[in-house]
Amino acid sequence: MGNTKPVDIKSWQTEVIESQLPVFVDFWAEWCGPCRMVSPVVDELANDYQGKVNFVKVNVDQANELASKYNIFSIPTLAIFNKGKIVAQQVGAASKESYKNMIEKALAQV
Repeated sequence: MGNTKPVDIKSWQTEVIESQLPVFVDFWAEWCGPCRMVSPVVDELANDYQGKVNFVKVNVDQANELASKYNIFSIPTLAIFNKGKIVAQQVGAASKESYKNMIEKALAQV
């Protein structure tokens, strides 16, 4: 899983809401084919943005209260949180370039 850190309801507050850096959150599930396709791309991005953005994964089957709280109805959903709020979101698998653009826009707002 590279530099992406699994988080659950217990670690969400510390890892995402209280993070000093923006956080790229991958909402996924093991049974989701597109999620498995996106995972290596997210790991590459975690390496590319090390020290600028934190990367975490939320298994929606194990943390369905988080999925409900943030209205995650389709996976993969990739969201960027800054200071506890969603500042960018992409539903469904996309290219690395697409995610990079999303991250760059979010970083420009920080």
